[in-house]
Parts: sequence; structure tokens; C-alpha cells
Amino acid sequence: MNIVIAGGSGFIGQALGASLQLDHHHITVLSRNPARAAASLGPSIAVSEWDGRNEGPWQQAIDEADAVVNLAGEPVAEARWTAARKQVIRESRLNATYALVEAIKRATRRPRVLVSASGVGYYGARDAMPVTEATPSGKGFLADLSVAWEHEARQAEADGVRVVLPRIGMVLGRDGGALTKMVPLFKLFMGGPIAPGYQWVSWIHIKDLVALIGWAICNDAIRGPVNAVSPNPLTMSEFCRTLARVLRRPSWLPVPEFALRLRLGELASMLTTGQRAEPRVAANGGFVFKFPNVAMALHDLLDRPVDEAHQFRQVA
Repeated sequence: MNIVIAGGSGFIGQALGASLQLDHHHITVLSRNPARAAASLGPSIAVSEWDGRNEGPWQQAIDEADAVVNLAGEPVAEARWTAARKQVIRESRLNATYALVEAIKRATRRPRVLVSASGVGYYGARDAMPVTEATPSGKGFLADLSVAWEHEARQAEADGVRVVLPRIGMVLGRDGGALTKMVPLFKLFMGGPIAPGYQWVSWIHIKDLVALIGWAICNDAIRGPVNAVSPNPLTMSEFCRTLARVLRRPSWLPVPEFALRLRLGELASMLTTGQRAEPRVAANGGFVFKFPNVAMALHDLLDRPVDEAHQFRQVA
């Protein structure tokens, strides 16, 4: 298929493009910095310039696409959530999604599917209560953002396009995401859970995430929200203990909640609360996770040998 990826030069997008290429799809990435994207992606992936807002030559790629994947948006956790920063985060997602949907509407040959990213923040702070794709949205900035983001993407359904909304959890990978921030601290014997520690972490290995997106693209029965998370969420304390065991380091230096709130403001709520999300749509649809528990995922990503007993221990 011809597949267009908006935001395809980022952490998830690069892994997705590489995975889809292995399945012999032709990939075009929409990027705000096409020269840098082309240098990082290599010559086998086409790159088209866009600004995530306005019309332009990039729309030709939509005309020729069988599928469109929308990963565009400013990073959520890179800076304190001031009013201005929240507006940038929101507009970068809604404007990009609106632009893609409008291009799809005007296409001479519309793509069959739009896969538009969302997040488990859709559910708000849920403590230990399990949430599925049928659970109503929660409260807070990320919940409100996810609702608006998904609503914008679903406008493509009126034109006969199948829309899939992967609600992505914490992504574990070598080249980005949470591990790149956590592992150095643990290696320096400064690692530990973020208080209170009992908040739930819904996570997914980057290889499972890109496989799930590829599965959703090709599976005509899948539409609407899909929790893109491992079937085995766990608490922050359990996650950090497992990471410490894999790195052979202690998990003894908890990060106090008050210190996070002092430094990060409202952004701290993203780290001190969580969701216990279940990938029910994926499970019912027959998707098989290669890394269903966090010990297996961390051993794979951190290049540590896995003894047989540890490999099959259920961590969650």
C-alpha cells in the first residue's frame, strides 16, 4: 500500500515507517523539516514538506494514499504546562488533524483508513479501576485534549473513511520515550518510583505499538478507539522495581510528588496519576503481543540476557 505518515520523523514515526517498509509498503512522511527528515529516514522513504496547518503540495501524497497515519503534535511532557504551552500542544494536534481530514475530503481517491493517534490520558485519573475502549472520557487537560483530537479525526468517517484511534500508553523504546530519561538515573544509583508509587502505568513496547498500528491499517474490521497498551499494566513502584532488577541497580530514591508539582506545575499530574487500561479491542481482534509483560520488554530493549524463570514471570 501507499501509506502517508504525518509526524513520521519522530520516535514512533521512524519505527513505524521502518516496520511498514519491511512489509513492502511505500511510505511518504509529512514533515515540517523535510531536509532533516530525509537525512534521518534514508532514501527509501519519501518526504513531503508540510506545516501541519495549511494546504500545499503535500496533499498530492494524500491523493495517492491507501492509508494515512497521523502522529503529528508537539511533545506533551517536554516543558511545564503554562497556558501558552497547553495551547501549542492542543493546536498542533487539532490543526494537523483538521488539515489531514480536509485533504482526505478533497482527494480524488480517498484513502481507505485514517489511523489517528490519541492517548490513554483520554480516561483521566482512574486509580486502580480498569478502563476499556468503552469507558467514558475523564477530566483534565489530557482528557479534554484527547476527546477533541479524536472528534476531529472522526470527521473523516462522513466521507466513508474507516477511522482508527489508537489510545497510546507509555511507549518503551531504545531511541526515545520514558526509558531514555529513566535509565541514566538508575545507572547512577539515583532511580526510584515517582510518588505516590501506586499509580498505574499502561505501557507498550515500541515493536508492539508499530505492529498494532500496522495490524489496524490492514484489518478492515477494526475501527474507532483501540487501547494501544500491553495486556499487563502495573503500578509505578512495580515498574521501577522491575527496571532496577534488569539494570542490576536499586530502586530506592522516590521522586516526591510535591517536588514534581513545584517544578512542573500541572504537568506533574501526568506523572503522579495513571490509568489501568486494557487492550480489549486488540485482544478480541486476535492481535498477539510479542512483549506482553514488562520484564520481557525491558530485557529486549536494554540488551540484558533473560533467564528462563524471569522471562516467564508475570510481573503485573
